[in-house]
Amino acid sequence: MLNLKQKGFYKGVNLGGWLSQCDYSPERLNHFIKEQDFEKIAGWGADHVRIPLDYNVLESEEGFSRIDNAVALCRKYGLHTVLDLHKTAGFSFDTYGENEHGFFEDENYQEQFYQLWERFAQRYGSQPEQIAFELLNEVTEEKFLSAWNRIAGTCIRRIRSYAPETLILVGSYENNSARTVQYLDIPDDENVIYNMHCYEPLKFTHQGAYWTEAINPEERFRFSESRITPEYFENLFASAIDKAKRHHTVLYCGEYGVIDRVSPEDTLAWFRTIHDVFEKYGIARCAWSYKEMDFGLSDTRLNSVREEILKNL
Repeated sequence: MLNLKQKGFYKGVNLGGWLSQCDYSPERLNHFIKEQDFEKIAGWGADHVRIPLDYNVLESEEGFSRIDNAVALCRKYGLHTVLDLHKTAGFSFDTYGENEHGFFEDENYQEQFYQLWERFAQRYGSQPEQIAFELLNEVTEEKFLSAWNRIAGTCIRRIRSYAPETLILVGSYENNSARTVQYLDIPDDENVIYNMHCYEPLKFTHQGAYWTEAINPEERFRFSESRITPEYFENLFASAIDKAKRHHTVLYCGEYGVIDRVSPEDTLAWFRTIHDVFEKYGIARCAWSYKEMDFGLSDTRLNSVREEILKNL
């Protein structure tokens, strides 16, 4: 069975807002993340970074050159790299302000998706010890599940023509929730990993959020009021842990974190609790996010607790 700790994809940090969820200006693309950021993340004890990528950033050779540079910097500072397609033509997890739709019904969009991943595989498939692929960020609705299982399977088979050993991460609907991992198809091969995200309970981790109708931005919750215990996360992850065990693969939590409206002390308490469960069950993970994006681990608000958060990352 895979051992993501040995492979260097066990404790990571997301580089959100750099090549995805941004204004795509040259200033953002060229300067939001710099070499010293990779050095800092390595100094935190992380073994990898996850880089969210929007398809439109990859429509020119310049976009791939940015990835090449990021991979080189990862290698320089002893980090591995997860390349995450955060938005594809015809679909985005973020429906607010996005015009992407039709991916799960439109064969042309799906072919564009396959060809983009074939390009990734041709370019980076010879580096399976360094680079992993995450097919698509956060499928949203249950109605997409059947199509997504089919699309993911086809995409994996086409990737394997060029990248037979690369780790491939696949998440389920309801925005990669842990409870929907159980509905994914059986992995195509031994290097396919079940992926989940965890911002639970949402009313705590996203309190004050302005971008989702699931949250009343006026409500506030203390950690002590939210009944967040190790048992809470164990129950939440149980079906995903079982699914991975039955199909001889492992779990990876590609995003988890706490919004900057929460106090540093309560943020630390949440991280400590979820980290205990990750460690107990050997769940690999990648915290959201390195800077800004409402969840920044490097932001000054966490100066008093960051060292403690990073002990297990």
